[in-house]
Amino acid sequence: MTRIVDLLAAGPTYSFEFFPPKNDKELTTLAHTLSELQPLEPSFVSVTYRGGAASRQRTFDLVTGMLHTTKLVPMAHLICVAHTRLELADILVSLRKAGVENLMALGGDPPTDPDAGPGELAFATELVELAHAIGGFSIGVAAHPAGHPRSPDIASDRDNLAAKLRLADFGVTQFFFEADEYRSLVSDVRERGVETPVLPGILPVTSLSTMGRLGGMGAAAPAWMEERLRAADTRGGTEAVRKEGVELATELCSELLASGVPGLHFYTFNTSSATREIYAALGLGPNLAT
Repeated sequence: MTRIVDLLAAGPTYSFEFFPPKNDKELTTLAHTLSELQPLEPSFVSVTYRGGAASRQRTFDLVTGMLHTTKLVPMAHLICVAHTRLELADILVSLRKAGVENLMALGGDPPTDPDAGPGELAFATELVELAHAIGGFSIGVAAHPAGHPRSPDIASDRDNLAAKLRLADFGVTQFFFEADEYRSLVSDVRERGVETPVLPGILPVTSLSTMGRLGGMGAAAPAWMEERLRAADTRGGTEAVRKEGVELATELCSELLASGVPGLHFYTFNTSSATREIYAALGLGPNLAT
């Protein structure tokens, strides 16, 4: 098992993010995706966490399954909301006992379950501190180039982000579509005296329906990007949009790599084709077959 902080110290990392399947159909899709992406030898993979007992168990099962049955280096997500401090400590201890060394510590969205409590920890920094107290984790935190949705302004967002990054080993950004957004975020935290590496999060937008949901996910597509995708749709329909989306993501990754980023983190939505095509176009990984 390898700690992400050590991987980052050795050079750029290339990583993929998945969500735990809700049912057998999603499990089959994810199994196929993992079989296609594993030959690319990602530095690590990350597994999200929706909250609640069922999602908690699915994340735990997927992470530990990867750890014991594949060569992948998994990172488990964990959120503060709807958990007591004792519950969070129990989850962290269970992860460590299972051999998991990498953790993404998140505040989490307010719970939608009316029976769920608000949780005892209000901020991701408190979860990072708890994970440090348990010991043995390499810990990542989230960064938002456009600012966290609940931040009143960018300055306070960057202050809070800098405080998180001082405690953590690395950060991973929400997806974005212009390299200057990432560079601005990194510049802001560097001005606050924080040198913790921040990985840019990449989401290939390969359909118009996905583009339409981006605003609700916290990072709306810029006008020029929407124009290119809609022009592709006019030109060649669904397949042309998919191809244009892969090209847009490849262009962004190429610009980021040229500027010396510490790696790339791909949001896969549990599919593999776009990520594999971007890998091939950038010349990454040991197996470039698409």
